[in-house]
Amino acid sequence: MRAWEFGHGKDMAVAGPGNSPSDDGASGSEDMDAADGAEPALGGRLPPLSMLRAFEAVGRFSSMRKAGEALGVSHTVVSRHVRHLEAWFDLHLVTSGARGVRLTKAGARLFEVTTAAFGQIAEITMELRPAQHLRGQLRLWCAPGLAARWLTPRLDALQAALRDTIIVVRATSDQPDFARHDADAAIIFAEKAPTSPVMAALLQRVRIFPVASPAWLATQAPIASLADLAGQKLVHEDNASQWHRFFRLAGYRAATLKGPWLWSASSTHDAALAGQGVALSTSLQADADIAAGRLVELLDTDVSLGSYWLIAPEARWRHRTISTLLKWLRQEIGERPSSA
Repeated sequence: MRAWEFGHGKDMAVAGPGNSPSDDGASGSEDMDAADGAEPALGGRLPPLSMLRAFEAVGRFSSMRKAGEALGVSHTVVSRHVRHLEAWFDLHLVTSGARGVRLTKAGARLFEVTTAAFGQIAEITMELRPAQHLRGQLRLWCAPGLAARWLTPRLDALQAALRDTIIVVRATSDQPDFARHDADAAIIFAEKAPTSPVMAALLQRVRIFPVASPAWLATQAPIASLADLAGQKLVHEDNASQWHRFFRLAGYRAATLKGPWLWSASSTHDAALAGQGVALSTSLQADADIAAGRLVELLDTDVSLGSYWLIAPEARWRHRTISTLLKWLRQEIGERPSSA
């Protein structure tokens, strides 16, 4: 039985009655705000839960925007909740800068406690309700590029392994909030294994390398060194930090890098295919395009910025669906050479 569905971004976000996500946060945030009032009272033994949820998400993502996406509200709603929480404590909890949102000393202490508390809630919830959310369905979040270029051509094989289980795939670079039952498991790209409240299984150390289309390369000066590469139009994922890390780990200190900033690694890969410059990619994303002659790997580098991990709440790992998924993933990608 073929039974998979696809969602992308917030289209698949879990939302309760009257809490469907919207770009301006109107519907999703109204319930968060209504419980506390437009201007929350600054008394009481504990701050309102909605403020803590927003603050904890900001601490996890170091970004108001990404926290809002994870919660299904706009970044302005998240920012307002954080400001109200700071007023409740009469303390500065976060600072904002060019590199995103950072926690103050007081904010770091509060984040440590709140993330642990939400983790405990998630764990006991999964223990009490593990079967209900996995009965006949697997909700899997996956890094967009991996979902589009590697997982999609293998859905028949995954379906065969999971038999009649309905596979619901959401292509996103965000990490699900398991406490809100956003997903049952997720395949993520991260430098280190995520910690509590989830367990992580290593799938593959990822080598990342520059790629470009042959047609675009034919119009450019030869790229024979890292210095040559740094002077080209580079396609960036979200900001220039990934390319700067790549050059640093490859042994070259790059100055100002030019080129457009795109939303995701999948978009940068598409831009390289379209002849818009040089993008960073991985073997799981680029192998088919390289084999078909649509892309060319540049230079000879061995740089890793992270690994692919399968993550799920601890209680989920005891379920047959998750253990079967992990076994299948390791058979498909875990046995590949790390530099392949």
